[in-house]
Amino acid sequence: MAKLEKPVAITLGEPAGIGPDLTLQAWYNRKKLGLPPFYIRGDTSLISQRAEKLEMNVTLESCTPEDAAACFSHALPVVQTGPALSDTPGVENPETAASVLASIEHCVEDVLQDRAIAVVTNPINKAALYKAGFTHPGHTEFLGQLAHKHWPDLPSKPVMMIAGPDLMVVPVTIHIPLHEVPQALTEDLIVETAQIVASDLNTRFGFSAPRLALCGLNPHAGENGAMGTEDRDVIQPAVERLKAAGIHATGPHPADTLFHPDARLKYDCVLGMYHDQVLIPAKTIGFDDSVNVTLGLPFIRTSPDHGTAYTLAGTGMARIDSFSASIRMAHALAHPENFRIRA
Repeated sequence: MAKLEKPVAITLGEPAGIGPDLTLQAWYNRKKLGLPPFYIRGDTSLISQRAEKLEMNVTLESCTPEDAAACFSHALPVVQTGPALSDTPGVENPETAASVLASIEHCVEDVLQDRAIAVVTNPINKAALYKAGFTHPGHTEFLGQLAHKHWPDLPSKPVMMIAGPDLMVVPVTIHIPLHEVPQALTEDLIVETAQIVASDLNTRFGFSAPRLALCGLNPHAGENGAMGTEDRDVIQPAVERLKAAGIHATGPHPADTLFHPDARLKYDCVLGMYHDQVLIPAKTIGFDDSVNVTLGLPFIRTSPDHGTAYTLAGTGMARIDSFSASIRMAHALAHPENFRIRA
């Protein structure tokens, strides 16, 4: 008998959001979507109730990560990870925070213990987690803490990428208020982020010499200091350092002319100076098929590039495109010898 491939680990995400819906739909349509084996770490009772709500005839099977691939063909594998304490779609409940975080922690542990090949995270509700004492700005930073917990000397930091078939982007600063960006944006931060991006594009995405385009911070990239000095005094020196290190980096470019089709032919990934600068074009161009990929981690993590969508939870109306793309990309990134996101 051929040896079964290790599965992808799926986190529960926000129990009252669309995460359970997406996981059920992904398994139900697994053949049509071309999905590899996966399991969800969560509450079997919650997932069963959501299947009933969606009127989906899905068989669930409680199992261990080691057994998941064997039962994937006939049942959705569920690795029980604490009660989710919520069976009402669309209703926020901070008491579910412990189960949400436990699912993430256990999925990461599964990958680190070689029980799974990658982690795909369902969307979380940070507001609900904050009420329960969660202190991280988002998933990315929490995953970075989990990585450092196992590797205290890990030199890199987690970097958020939104990757789609037509555009890949990375925000240098992520989940911080806009007014804090100029102070947070340093030459060292830009260089470190770009180095992680270049390294992972090479080792995981198959780009032999990745081309990075760096956005300016200010309108028209500052016009040589006329509209802000950060582009001239911070971003430009960072670009020069990257070039000196052998990385193909250009910029700072005016962000408003960087995302049309002809411009996208000249780079492989854009680094923006703040969250919305690059996530707006990324989600506009590829909302349904883009994937959130965390770079700079010692394990593979992807997720859909949307939120919990409370209003769609339990309705069967949630689109599965980004979630299924996340599973496929996680599987592909685990096999870099065969993978490149685009020609």
